[in-house]
Amino acid sequence: MFATDKYLELLKQYPPRPIHNEEDLEMMQEVINRLLDTPQLTAEEREYLNVLGALIYEYEENQEPIPDIYGIELLKFILEERNLQKQDLLSIFESKSTLDDILDGQQDLTPIYIQKLANFLNISPDLFLPS
Repeated sequence: MFATDKYLELLKQYPPRPIHNEEDLEMMQEVINRLLDTPQLTAEEREYLNVLGALIYEYEENQEPIPDIYGIELLKFILEERNLQKQDLLSIFESKSTLDDILDGQQDLTPIYIQKLANFLNISPDLFLPS
C-alpha cells in the first residue's frame, strides 16, 4: 500500500528538481545512495528513487557524449590505466618494431593481435572494435 504522507515527507526532505550542473548531480546522488543503503525500501522510497533516477537520466542524456575509443587508442588508455609498459606486450607481438608501429598508428591491430590482447588484458575483444 502506498502511503502518501511518507512520500510527501521524502519530497520535503529533498524536493526533486531538474539537474543543472555537477553539484546538483552530486547532491542527488548522495540522496540516492542514502536510500540505497536502506536494508528494505518501502514502496514510497522506490517511487521516489524512480523520480530521482529519471532526473539523472535526463541530465546525463543532455551532456556531451563520451567519445567511443577503440583500437590503438583503447590500448594506449589501458596501458596508462593499468600502469603497463610497452615491453609488457612484447609476448603478444612478433617484435618490438611491430609493437612500436602499432602504437604509433603506422600499423593496424589485426584480429589475431586483438584476440591476444583481449586474452592478456582479460577483456572482450569487441572493445577494440568501433561500436
